[in-house]
Amino acid sequence: MVRKILSVMCIWVVVQTVHAAQNQIDGLRIWPSPDNTRIVLDMSSAPEFTYFPLKNPHRLVIDLSNTSDSKTLSLQSDSGDLVRKVRYSTPKNKQSARVVIELNRAASPSLFAMTPTKPYGHRLVIDLKDSGAPAASPSSSGTSASSKSPSSASTSSVVMDGSSSHRNRDIIVAIDAGHGGEDPGSIGPAGTYEKHITLSIAKKLEAMINGERGMRAIMTRSGDYYVSPNKRPELARKQKADLLISIHADAFSQPQPKGGSVWVLSMRRADTELGRWLEKSERHSELLGGAAEVISDKSNERYLAETILGLSMDHSMATSHDLGNKVIEEMKQVTSLHKRAPQAASFAVLTAPDIPSILVEVGFISNPQEEKNLNWGKHREKLAKAMFTAAKRYFKQVPPDGTLWALERADSRTHTVRSGESLSLLAQRYNVNVSRLKAANNLNSDVVRIGQVLTIPRS
Repeated sequence: MVRKILSVMCIWVVVQTVHAAQNQIDGLRIWPSPDNTRIVLDMSSAPEFTYFPLKNPHRLVIDLSNTSDSKTLSLQSDSGDLVRKVRYSTPKNKQSARVVIELNRAASPSLFAMTPTKPYGHRLVIDLKDSGAPAASPSSSGTSASSKSPSSASTSSVVMDGSSSHRNRDIIVAIDAGHGGEDPGSIGPAGTYEKHITLSIAKKLEAMINGERGMRAIMTRSGDYYVSPNKRPELARKQKADLLISIHADAFSQPQPKGGSVWVLSMRRADTELGRWLEKSERHSELLGGAAEVISDKSNERYLAETILGLSMDHSMATSHDLGNKVIEEMKQVTSLHKRAPQAASFAVLTAPDIPSILVEVGFISNPQEEKNLNWGKHREKLAKAMFTAAKRYFKQVPPDGTLWALERADSRTHTVRSGESLSLLAQRYNVNVSRLKAANNLNSDVVRIGQVLTIPRS
Protein backbone atom coordinates (compact mmCIF):
# COMPACT_ATOMS: atom_id res chain seq x y z
CA MET A 1 0.00 0.00 0.00
CA VAL A 2 2.83 2.39 0.92
CA ARG A 3 4.62 1.46 -2.30
CA LYS A 4 1.47 2.29 -4.31
CA ILE A 5 1.08 5.68 -2.61
CA LEU A 6 4.74 6.48 -3.29
CA SER A 7 4.30 5.56 -6.96
CA VAL A 8 1.26 7.83 -7.29
CA MET A 9 3.16 10.66 -5.60
CA CYS A 10 6.11 10.25 -7.96
CA ILE A 11 3.83 10.36 -10.99
CA TRP A 12 2.14 13.49 -9.60
CA VAL A 13 5.56 15.18 -9.05
CA VAL A 14 6.64 14.32 -12.60
CA VAL A 15 3.40 15.68 -14.05
CA GLN A 16 3.70 18.88 -12.02
CA THR A 17 7.35 19.29 -13.06
CA VAL A 18 6.49 18.86 -16.74
CA HIS A 19 3.60 21.29 -16.38
CA ALA A 20 5.82 23.83 -14.60
CA ALA A 21 8.44 23.50 -17.34
CA GLN A 22 5.94 24.51 -20.02
CA ASN A 23 6.46 27.87 -21.69
CA GLN A 24 3.69 30.44 -21.27
CA ILE A 25 2.26 33.07 -23.60
CA ASP A 26 2.05 36.08 -21.29
CA GLY A 27 0.55 38.56 -23.74
CA LEU A 28 -0.01 39.69 -27.32
CA ARG A 29 0.84 43.08 -28.80
CA ILE A 30 0.39 44.35 -32.36
CA TRP A 31 1.71 47.37 -34.27
CA PRO A 32 0.38 48.10 -37.78
CA SER A 33 2.40 50.32 -40.13
CA PRO A 34 1.76 51.40 -43.74
CA ASP A 35 3.51 48.37 -45.26
CA ASN A 36 4.11 45.96 -42.39
CA THR A 37 2.34 44.66 -39.30
CA ARG A 38 4.32 43.39 -36.31
CA ILE A 39 2.79 40.98 -33.80
CA VAL A 40 4.66 40.16 -30.61
CA LEU A 41 3.94 37.21 -28.33
CA ASP A 42 5.41 37.83 -24.87
CA MET A 43 6.78 34.52 -23.57
CA SER A 44 7.90 33.33 -20.15
CA SER A 45 10.97 31.65 -21.69
CA ALA A 46 12.68 31.33 -25.07
CA PRO A 47 10.18 30.02 -27.66
CA GLU A 48 10.71 26.96 -29.86
CA PHE A 49 8.54 27.28 -32.95
CA THR A 50 7.75 26.28 -36.50
CA TYR A 51 5.26 27.93 -38.86
CA PHE A 52 3.56 27.63 -42.23
CA PRO A 53 1.11 29.76 -44.27
CA LEU A 54 -2.30 28.69 -45.57
CA LYS A 55 -4.54 30.08 -48.31
CA ASN A 56 -8.28 30.31 -48.91
CA PRO A 57 -8.55 32.01 -46.49
CA HIS A 58 -5.10 33.48 -45.77
CA ARG A 59 -3.67 32.34 -42.44
CA LEU A 60 -0.34 31.94 -40.67
CA VAL A 61 -0.09 28.90 -38.39
CA ILE A 62 2.55 28.86 -35.62
CA ASP A 63 3.34 25.77 -33.57
CA LEU A 64 4.99 26.44 -30.20
CA SER A 65 6.66 23.45 -28.57
CA ASN A 66 6.09 22.76 -24.87
CA THR A 67 3.81 25.78 -24.51
CA SER A 68 0.53 26.32 -22.73
CA ASP A 69 -2.46 27.75 -24.60
CA SER A 70 -4.29 28.98 -21.51
CA LYS A 71 -3.70 32.71 -22.14
CA THR A 72 -6.56 34.49 -23.95
CA LEU A 73 -5.48 36.04 -27.25
CA SER A 74 -7.26 39.28 -28.13
CA LEU A 75 -6.42 42.11 -30.52
CA GLN A 76 -6.23 45.73 -29.46
CA SER A 77 -8.53 48.27 -31.10
CA ASP A 78 -5.83 49.84 -33.31
CA SER A 79 -4.60 46.58 -34.86
CA GLY A 80 -4.91 47.72 -38.50
CA ASP A 81 -6.76 46.02 -41.34
CA LEU A 82 -4.31 43.26 -42.30
CA VAL A 83 -4.89 40.98 -39.30
CA ARG A 84 -8.46 39.88 -38.74
CA LYS A 85 -8.05 37.62 -35.72
CA VAL A 86 -5.50 35.75 -33.59
CA ARG A 87 -6.72 32.49 -32.06
CA TYR A 88 -5.70 29.03 -30.93
CA SER A 89 -6.28 25.86 -32.92
CA THR A 90 -5.86 22.16 -32.18
CA PRO A 91 -2.18 21.64 -31.30
CA LYS A 92 0.06 18.90 -32.64
CA ASN A 93 0.22 17.35 -29.16
CA LYS A 94 -0.91 18.06 -25.61
CA GLN A 95 2.39 19.72 -24.70
CA SER A 96 2.30 22.34 -27.49
CA ALA A 97 0.20 25.30 -28.57
CA ARG A 98 -0.95 26.21 -32.06
CA VAL A 99 -1.57 29.91 -32.78
CA VAL A 100 -3.43 30.90 -35.94
CA ILE A 101 -3.26 34.44 -37.35
CA GLU A 102 -6.20 35.06 -39.69
CA LEU A 103 -5.39 37.59 -42.43
CA ASN A 104 -7.59 39.70 -44.67
CA ARG A 105 -5.11 39.27 -47.55
CA ALA A 106 -1.77 37.66 -48.38
CA ALA A 107 1.31 38.69 -46.40
CA SER A 108 4.95 37.56 -46.33
CA PRO A 109 5.85 36.35 -42.81
CA SER A 110 9.16 36.68 -40.99
CA LEU A 111 9.47 35.18 -37.49
CA PHE A 112 12.28 35.42 -34.96
CA ALA A 113 12.80 35.14 -31.21
CA MET A 114 14.13 37.98 -29.07
CA THR A 115 15.90 37.66 -25.72
CA PRO A 116 14.90 39.83 -22.75
CA THR A 117 15.64 43.55 -22.94
CA LYS A 118 13.99 45.98 -20.54
CA PRO A 119 11.06 46.45 -20.26
CA TYR A 120 10.34 43.16 -22.11
CA GLY A 121 11.14 39.50 -21.47
CA HIS A 122 11.40 36.70 -24.04
CA ARG A 123 9.40 37.38 -27.20
CA LEU A 124 8.37 35.81 -30.46
CA VAL A 125 8.19 38.50 -33.14
CA ILE A 126 6.02 37.96 -36.23
CA ASP A 127 6.54 40.52 -39.02
CA LEU A 128 3.92 40.44 -41.79
CA LYS A 129 4.84 42.30 -44.97
CA ASP A 130 1.56 43.51 -46.40
CA SER A 131 0.94 42.50 -50.02
CA GLY A 132 -1.75 45.19 -50.27
CA ALA A 133 0.53 48.09 -49.28
CA PRO A 134 1.52 50.66 -51.96
CA ALA A 135 4.70 49.58 -53.72
CA ALA A 136 6.82 52.65 -52.89
CA SER A 137 4.89 54.08 -50.00
CA PRO A 138 7.07 55.61 -47.28
CA SER A 139 6.02 55.44 -43.64
CA SER A 140 4.75 58.94 -44.04
CA SER A 141 1.89 61.24 -43.38
CA GLY A 142 3.44 63.86 -45.62
CA THR A 143 1.13 66.39 -47.19
CA SER A 144 1.52 67.41 -50.81
CA ALA A 145 1.55 71.10 -51.56
CA SER A 146 -1.76 70.83 -53.37
CA SER A 147 -3.50 69.78 -50.15
CA LYS A 148 -2.29 72.73 -48.11
CA SER A 149 -4.50 75.65 -47.33
CA PRO A 150 -4.51 78.43 -49.95
CA SER A 151 -2.70 80.76 -47.59
CA SER A 152 0.23 78.41 -47.11
CA ALA A 153 0.40 76.40 -50.34
CA SER A 154 3.17 77.16 -52.79
CA THR A 155 2.68 77.25 -56.54
CA SER A 156 4.81 74.14 -57.00
CA SER A 157 3.38 71.06 -58.63
CA VAL A 158 4.46 68.24 -56.30
CA VAL A 159 3.59 64.65 -57.14
CA MET A 160 3.38 61.69 -54.77
CA ASP A 161 6.87 60.28 -55.42
CA GLY A 162 8.45 63.49 -54.14
CA SER A 163 9.44 64.86 -57.56
CA SER A 164 8.38 68.35 -58.47
CA SER A 165 8.29 71.05 -61.09
CA HIS A 166 11.64 72.32 -62.26
CA ARG A 167 11.77 75.80 -60.81
CA ASN A 168 9.46 76.16 -57.86
CA ARG A 169 9.26 72.92 -55.93
CA ASP A 170 8.85 72.72 -52.17
CA ILE A 171 11.79 72.22 -49.82
CA ILE A 172 11.21 68.71 -48.45
CA VAL A 173 12.09 67.96 -44.83
CA ALA A 174 12.06 64.34 -43.65
CA ILE A 175 11.12 64.10 -39.97
CA ASP A 176 12.21 60.97 -38.14
CA ALA A 177 10.55 60.19 -34.81
CA GLY A 178 13.02 57.92 -33.02
CA HIS A 179 12.13 54.35 -31.97
CA GLY A 180 8.52 53.10 -32.09
CA GLY A 181 6.47 49.93 -31.76
CA GLU A 182 8.40 47.11 -30.11
CA ASP A 183 11.31 49.53 -29.53
CA PRO A 184 10.25 51.99 -26.79
CA GLY A 185 13.60 53.79 -26.68
CA SER A 186 14.65 55.09 -23.28
CA ILE A 187 12.18 54.97 -20.39
CA GLY A 188 11.99 57.76 -17.82
CA PRO A 189 11.83 57.19 -14.05
CA ALA A 190 8.07 57.91 -14.13
CA GLY A 191 7.57 55.39 -16.96
CA THR A 192 7.55 57.80 -19.95
CA TYR A 193 8.48 56.13 -23.24
CA GLU A 194 10.87 57.98 -25.53
CA LYS A 195 8.97 56.73 -28.60
CA HIS A 196 5.83 58.65 -27.56
CA ILE A 197 7.71 61.91 -26.88
CA THR A 198 9.57 61.82 -30.19
CA LEU A 199 6.42 61.12 -32.22
CA SER A 200 4.54 63.97 -30.52
CA ILE A 201 7.33 66.46 -31.28
CA ALA A 202 7.66 65.13 -34.84
CA LYS A 203 3.95 65.68 -35.54
CA LYS A 204 4.13 69.23 -34.20
CA LEU A 205 7.15 69.92 -36.40
CA GLU A 206 5.34 68.37 -39.38
CA ALA A 207 2.38 70.71 -38.91
CA MET A 208 4.65 73.77 -38.74
CA ILE A 209 6.54 72.83 -41.89
CA ASN A 210 3.38 72.00 -43.84
CA GLY A 211 1.96 75.36 -42.79
CA GLU A 212 4.92 77.21 -44.32
CA ARG A 213 4.66 78.26 -47.96
CA GLY A 214 7.42 76.57 -49.97
CA MET A 215 8.08 73.75 -47.47
CA ARG A 216 6.72 70.22 -47.13
CA ALA A 217 7.25 67.54 -44.48
CA ILE A 218 7.34 63.75 -44.79
CA MET A 219 7.45 61.37 -41.81
CA THR A 220 9.53 58.19 -41.56
CA ARG A 221 6.83 56.92 -39.18
CA SER A 222 3.45 58.45 -38.43
CA GLY A 223 2.31 56.01 -35.72
CA ASP A 224 3.52 53.66 -33.01
CA TYR A 225 5.38 51.08 -35.12
CA TYR A 226 8.99 50.09 -35.67
CA VAL A 227 11.11 51.26 -38.60
CA SER A 228 14.70 50.04 -38.95
CA PRO A 229 17.30 52.82 -38.41
CA ASN A 230 18.90 51.86 -41.72
CA LYS A 231 15.56 52.16 -43.54
CA ARG A 232 14.83 55.69 -42.32
CA PRO A 233 17.37 57.43 -44.62
CA GLU A 234 16.05 55.29 -47.48
CA LEU A 235 12.52 56.61 -46.89
CA ALA A 236 13.87 60.16 -46.94
CA ARG A 237 15.71 59.49 -50.21
CA LYS A 238 12.66 58.01 -51.91
CA GLN A 239 10.85 61.29 -51.25
CA LYS A 240 13.88 63.32 -52.45
CA ALA A 241 14.26 65.05 -49.09
CA ASP A 242 16.50 68.11 -48.78
CA LEU A 243 17.02 67.51 -45.06
CA LEU A 244 16.47 64.78 -42.46
CA ILE A 245 15.84 65.65 -38.81
CA SER A 246 15.85 62.68 -36.41
CA ILE A 247 14.30 63.37 -33.00
CA HIS A 248 15.37 61.51 -29.85
CA ALA A 249 15.50 61.87 -26.06
CA ASP A 250 18.75 61.11 -24.27
CA ALA A 251 19.21 58.84 -21.25
CA PHE A 252 21.92 57.93 -18.77
CA SER A 253 22.36 55.45 -15.92
CA GLN A 254 22.32 58.34 -13.42
CA PRO A 255 19.54 60.96 -13.15
CA GLN A 256 21.80 64.04 -13.00
CA PRO A 257 22.69 64.67 -16.69
CA LYS A 258 20.33 67.05 -18.47
CA GLY A 259 20.02 69.25 -21.54
CA GLY A 260 19.59 68.96 -25.28
CA SER A 261 22.22 68.32 -27.95
CA VAL A 262 22.59 67.99 -31.71
CA TRP A 263 24.54 65.24 -33.45
CA VAL A 264 25.98 64.91 -36.95
CA LEU A 265 27.72 62.01 -38.67
CA SER A 266 31.33 61.41 -37.66
CA MET A 267 33.94 61.40 -40.43
CA ARG A 268 34.96 57.83 -39.61
CA ARG A 269 31.40 56.60 -40.11
CA ALA A 270 31.05 58.82 -43.17
CA ASP A 271 34.12 57.27 -44.80
CA THR A 272 32.83 53.79 -43.98
CA GLU A 273 29.40 54.55 -45.44
CA LEU A 274 30.98 56.05 -48.55
CA GLY A 275 32.91 52.83 -49.09
CA ARG A 276 29.80 50.76 -48.49
CA TRP A 277 27.84 52.76 -51.04
CA LEU A 278 30.57 52.46 -53.65
CA GLU A 279 30.61 48.67 -53.26
CA LYS A 280 26.96 48.56 -54.27
CA SER A 281 27.26 49.30 -57.97
CA GLU A 282 23.52 49.06 -58.47
CA ARG A 283 23.16 52.37 -56.61
CA HIS A 284 25.50 54.34 -58.87
CA SER A 285 22.71 55.26 -61.26
CA GLU A 286 20.43 56.28 -58.41
CA LEU A 287 23.03 58.66 -56.99
CA LEU A 288 24.26 59.96 -60.34
CA GLY A 289 20.73 60.68 -61.55
CA GLY A 290 20.49 61.43 -65.26
CA ALA A 291 24.27 61.65 -65.60
CA ALA A 292 24.57 57.86 -65.37
CA GLU A 293 22.52 57.44 -68.54
CA VAL A 294 25.12 59.20 -70.70
CA ILE A 295 28.20 57.47 -69.28
CA SER A 296 29.34 55.04 -71.97
CA ASP A 297 32.65 54.04 -70.39
CA LYS A 298 31.49 51.77 -67.55
CA SER A 299 35.07 51.29 -66.31
CA ASN A 300 35.14 54.97 -65.34
CA GLU A 301 31.69 55.02 -63.76
CA ARG A 302 33.01 53.97 -60.36
CA TYR A 303 35.51 56.85 -60.30
CA LEU A 304 32.88 59.38 -61.35
CA ALA A 305 30.54 58.02 -58.69
CA GLU A 306 33.32 58.27 -56.09
CA THR A 307 33.98 61.90 -57.01
CA ILE A 308 30.30 62.88 -56.97
CA LEU A 309 29.67 60.99 -53.74
CA GLY A 310 32.66 62.63 -52.09
CA LEU A 311 31.46 66.10 -53.06
CA SER A 312 27.91 65.25 -52.01
CA MET A 313 29.09 63.94 -48.65
CA ASP A 314 31.23 67.04 -48.03
CA HIS A 315 28.26 69.30 -48.80
CA SER A 316 25.87 67.25 -46.68
CA MET A 317 28.18 67.25 -43.68
CA ALA A 318 28.91 70.98 -43.95
CA THR A 319 25.17 71.67 -44.19
CA SER A 320 24.46 69.36 -41.23
CA HIS A 321 27.03 71.14 -39.07
CA ASP A 322 25.74 74.61 -40.04
CA LEU A 323 22.13 73.62 -39.43
CA GLY A 324 23.12 71.92 -36.17
CA ASN A 325 24.54 75.20 -34.90
CA LYS A 326 21.31 76.98 -35.78
CA VAL A 327 19.23 74.36 -33.95
CA ILE A 328 21.42 74.81 -30.86
CA GLU A 329 20.96 78.61 -31.04
CA GLU A 330 17.20 78.14 -31.04
CA MET A 331 17.10 75.32 -28.48
CA LYS A 332 19.05 77.27 -25.86
CA GLN A 333 16.07 79.62 -25.64
CA VAL A 334 13.83 76.67 -24.77
CA THR A 335 15.90 74.29 -22.65
CA SER A 336 19.32 73.81 -21.09
CA LEU A 337 22.04 72.37 -23.31
CA HIS A 338 24.13 69.30 -22.62
CA LYS A 339 26.48 70.19 -25.48
CA ARG A 340 26.84 73.70 -26.94
CA ALA A 341 28.21 72.61 -30.31
CA PRO A 342 27.20 69.83 -32.72
CA GLN A 343 28.68 66.45 -31.74
CA ALA A 344 29.82 63.73 -34.15
CA ALA A 345 28.81 60.08 -33.75
CA SER A 346 28.08 56.93 -35.77
CA PHE A 347 24.28 56.90 -35.83
CA ALA A 348 22.77 54.75 -38.59
CA VAL A 349 19.98 57.24 -39.26
CA LEU A 350 22.55 59.89 -40.29
CA THR A 351 24.32 57.82 -42.93
CA ALA A 352 22.71 59.11 -46.15
CA PRO A 353 25.68 60.60 -48.06
CA ASP A 354 23.45 62.77 -50.23
CA ILE A 355 21.02 64.19 -47.62
CA PRO A 356 22.05 66.66 -44.87
CA SER A 357 21.04 64.94 -41.63
CA ILE A 358 20.99 65.86 -37.95
CA LEU A 359 19.91 64.00 -34.82
CA VAL A 360 18.38 66.20 -32.12
CA GLU A 361 18.36 64.99 -28.52
CA VAL A 362 15.61 67.07 -26.90
CA GLY A 363 16.73 66.36 -23.33
CA PHE A 364 17.45 63.55 -20.87
CA ILE A 365 14.33 61.51 -20.25
CA SER A 366 16.28 59.84 -17.42
CA ASN A 367 16.34 63.19 -15.58
CA PRO A 368 13.10 63.46 -13.52
CA GLN A 369 12.66 67.20 -14.18
CA GLU A 370 13.32 66.91 -17.91
CA GLU A 371 10.98 63.91 -18.12
CA LYS A 372 8.32 66.13 -16.54
CA ASN A 373 9.08 68.90 -19.05
CA LEU A 374 8.89 66.50 -21.99
CA ASN A 375 5.46 65.37 -20.84
CA TRP A 376 4.27 68.98 -21.06
CA GLY A 377 2.70 69.69 -24.46
CA LYS A 378 3.75 73.35 -24.48
CA HIS A 379 7.40 72.38 -23.96
CA ARG A 380 7.26 69.90 -26.85
CA GLU A 381 5.70 72.65 -29.00
CA LYS A 382 8.63 74.96 -28.18
CA LEU A 383 11.16 72.26 -29.05
CA ALA A 384 9.47 71.65 -32.40
CA LYS A 385 9.39 75.41 -33.01
CA ALA A 386 13.13 75.63 -32.36
CA MET A 387 13.86 72.98 -35.02
CA PHE A 388 11.43 74.59 -37.47
CA THR A 389 12.89 78.08 -37.01
CA ALA A 390 16.44 76.79 -37.44
CA ALA A 391 15.57 74.91 -40.65
CA LYS A 392 13.71 77.93 -41.99
CA ARG A 393 16.63 80.25 -41.17
CA TYR A 394 19.06 77.96 -42.94
CA PHE A 395 17.02 77.45 -46.10
CA LYS A 396 16.17 81.15 -46.37
CA GLN A 397 19.91 81.78 -46.58
CA VAL A 398 20.78 78.80 -48.81
CA PRO A 399 17.65 77.53 -50.58
CA PRO A 400 18.14 74.35 -52.66
CA ASP A 401 18.25 74.81 -56.42
CA GLY A 402 14.90 74.53 -58.13
CA THR A 403 12.85 75.46 -55.08
CA LEU A 404 10.35 78.27 -54.77
CA TRP A 405 12.56 79.91 -52.17
CA ALA A 406 15.55 79.81 -54.54
CA LEU A 407 13.42 81.44 -57.24
CA GLU A 408 12.27 84.16 -54.89
CA ARG A 409 15.79 84.79 -53.65
CA ALA A 410 17.02 85.19 -57.24
CA ASP A 411 14.30 87.81 -57.76
CA SER A 412 15.29 89.76 -54.65
CA ARG A 413 17.82 92.49 -53.88
CA THR A 414 19.96 93.28 -50.84
CA HIS A 415 20.37 96.44 -48.78
CA THR A 416 22.93 97.25 -46.10
CA VAL A 417 21.33 99.15 -43.22
CA ARG A 418 22.80 102.60 -42.59
CA SER A 419 22.44 105.02 -39.69
CA GLY A 420 18.94 106.48 -39.35
CA GLU A 421 17.23 103.76 -41.39
CA SER A 422 14.36 101.68 -40.00
CA LEU A 423 12.43 98.70 -41.26
CA SER A 424 9.35 100.78 -42.04
CA LEU A 425 11.46 103.35 -43.91
CA LEU A 426 13.08 100.66 -46.04
CA ALA A 427 9.71 99.04 -46.73
CA GLN A 428 8.41 102.38 -47.95
CA ARG A 429 11.51 103.05 -50.05
CA TYR A 430 11.38 99.67 -51.82
CA ASN A 431 7.57 99.57 -51.98
CA VAL A 432 7.17 96.29 -50.07
CA ASN A 433 5.15 95.38 -46.99
CA VAL A 434 6.93 95.35 -43.66
CA SER A 435 5.61 91.81 -43.07
CA ARG A 436 7.16 90.59 -46.36
CA LEU A 437 10.43 92.29 -45.48
CA LYS A 438 10.46 90.59 -42.08
CA ALA A 439 9.57 87.21 -43.56
CA ALA A 440 12.29 87.45 -46.20
CA ASN A 441 14.88 88.07 -43.48
CA ASN A 442 13.40 85.82 -40.78
CA LEU A 443 13.00 88.79 -38.41
CA ASN A 444 10.95 88.43 -35.24
CA SER A 445 10.84 92.18 -34.53
CA ASP A 446 11.04 95.53 -36.33
CA VAL A 447 14.54 96.19 -35.00
CA VAL A 448 17.44 96.35 -37.48
CA ARG A 449 21.07 97.20 -36.82
CA ILE A 450 23.59 99.30 -38.73
CA GLY A 451 25.55 97.16 -41.18
CA GLN A 452 22.90 94.43 -41.32
CA VAL A 453 22.37 93.09 -44.85
CA LEU A 454 18.67 92.70 -45.65
CA THR A 455 17.08 90.78 -48.49
CA ILE A 456 14.57 93.01 -50.29
CA PRO A 457 11.87 90.99 -52.09
CA ARG A 458 10.52 92.26 -55.37
CA SER A 459 7.25 94.15 -55.01
